Amino acid sequence: MKFVEKLEAVWRKNNSLVCVGLDTDIEKIPLHIRDGEKPIFNFNKAIIDATADLVCAYKPQFAYYAANRAEDDLEETIAYIHQYYPEVPVILDAKRGDIGATAELYAKEAFDRYQADAVTVNAYLGGDSLKPYLERKEKGVIILCRTSNPGAVDIQDLEVNGEKLYRIVATKAVKDWNENGNVLLVVGATYPRELKEIRHICGEMPLLVPGIGAQGGDVEQAVTNGRDRKGEGMIINSSRSIIYAGKDEEFSGAARAETMRLRDEINQYR
Repeated sequence: MKFVEKLEAVWRKNNSLVCVGLDTDIEKIPLHIRDGEKPIFNFNKAIIDATADLVCAYKPQFAYYAANRAEDDLEETIAYIHQYYPEVPVILDAKRGDIGATAELYAKEAFDRYQADAVTVNAYLGGDSLKPYLERKEKGVIILCRTSNPGAVDIQDLEVNGEKLYRIVATKAVKDWNENGNVLLVVGATYPRELKEIRHICGEMPLLVPGIGAQGGDVEQAVTNGRDRKGEGMIINSSRSIIYAGKDEEFSGAARAETMRLRDEINQYR
């Protein structure tokens, strides 16, 4: 099954556009987990078990694992999701961007080593840097377009022949890069006006929407500006607000409650 097909199925099965970001910081894991074996994996496992029926995706951020030499925990986390919750896709948030053999190896890393269903990539180096990912027809290729951080304006708002760069990226994604129907775009909830513009450009293409929760994005504006004609079309990510909703032995229950609250809030505006 192709990534977008899997995504569409889980949107409907779980009635959810929520993606839980597994940005697992060893320093923030509750002590009773941190002091045991494989604390990162076991923390993730508890969060996954508590939320799997409420989400449309999980999104581990690669840096949290690489910085702590915890790549094995990342592999185990993704394998666990595939084994016990195979309907829920996994997005590896790696933001890769390179050319030639290096790009091919990054694609192999994401899809063969980690078995991710989709990966985030940076298109700054152009279409040939995306080719090794795009050729994996069954995988999702999620291209940075209008990111959620304040500094996004420094580059993404630059004008080329009178057109802002993020709009050019969105247009190229639709016209040049989506031959296999496996392209998505990253558009931050912190920029609702731009989210609406990009939805108009990209039609029914799914959008990964970070910036809800700790970054302060507004749920109502994000959904009303980013939804597709079916009231779907979005993977709305929340990381810290969910996985660190609780600090003690009840952390997984708190994560479930926060995921449910966010799912229900999003569904009000679909």
